Amino acid sequence: MDEQHTGFRAWMNLMRVHQTIQQKVIDLMARYGLTLAQFDVLVQLQREEGITQQQLADRLLVTKGNVTGLIDRLEREKLVERRSDSEDRRSNLLYLTDSGSAQILQILPEHKTQLRTLMDILSREKQEQLLTLLQELEEGLKAGKGQFFLI
Repeated sequence: MDEQHTGFRAWMNLMRVHQTIQQKVIDLMARYGLTLAQFDVLVQLQREEGITQQQLADRLLVTKGNVTGLIDRLEREKLVERRSDSEDRRSNLLYLTDSGSAQILQILPEHKTQLRTLMDILSREKQEQLLTLLQELEEGLKAGKGQFFLI
């Protein structure tokens, strides 16, 4: 089998695995009345509160406009609040409400257990091999290897 075909098959398998796991996480979040994107916001703010919407957008790899809509919805649900930045009046800092903190603390253990269960399909050794391979692939991509140019 040629190398290109093997690489394509590996990519397709990676995409299928990602979609399967992501759907299971989406289903879990739906039980808590959250989207995956909303969960990501809560996780980021649980890690570090008092960040700007731009900082959050950078961490989530989305636009500030996307974050604005997410925060609007989470604010309506009383999970997140905006507070004026005393050093920059043009910016708001983002914080979890008590309700938001309680919700993320309730979800995280179940989410971690879910991921552990899904990954335990592979032995510990194979999980370590997979991690090593994915890190190698990520580092190569960041270094600009595998560039594709159309002529």
